[in-house]
Amino acid sequence: MLKSKKAEVIEQLTTSFANTTAVVICDYKGLTVSELEELRKSARAKDTSVQVVKNTLATIALNNAEMSGVEIKDTNIFIWSDDVINAAKIAADFAKDHDKFVIKAGYLDKEPADVAKIEAFAKLPGRDELLGMLAATWMAPITNMAIGIDALRKKKEEEEA
Repeated sequence: MLKSKKAEVIEQLTTSFANTTAVVICDYKGLTVSELEELRKSARAKDTSVQVVKNTLATIALNNAEMSGVEIKDTNIFIWSDDVINAAKIAADFAKDHDKFVIKAGYLDKEPADVAKIEAFAKLPGRDELLGMLAATWMAPITNMAIGIDALRKKKEEEEA
């Protein structure tokens, strides 16, 4: 790879990593191209990026994005997103189905994170699920009032009959 191309990749990754809240680093050795495409497809559906990057280029880009503290070695694929939970879920879900895919480390909210922390974030409900839970909580009093009014209506109808 030419120096100019390397500089371009570093600049692109630096911009991406600086504007993201989560970067998950995984080992993908032994996976087929179709399996990696499956990972990319599931990530794309959740506005998450997946890319195989040379370790030296990724290390420079992460340092430029003020993320340090994780040693990067061996074969790595990087998963990053603006949503911390999405990136962790995509990596954890894919690792469940593929034994050769191993989560190594990552950065959550620009802080180094180990595998346990990434898996803990993967178990949290996502943004859409949390919004649904919040809406259900807000709707509960109205629903209960509607059920009460309906029960009162039925009782009055029974008394009149």
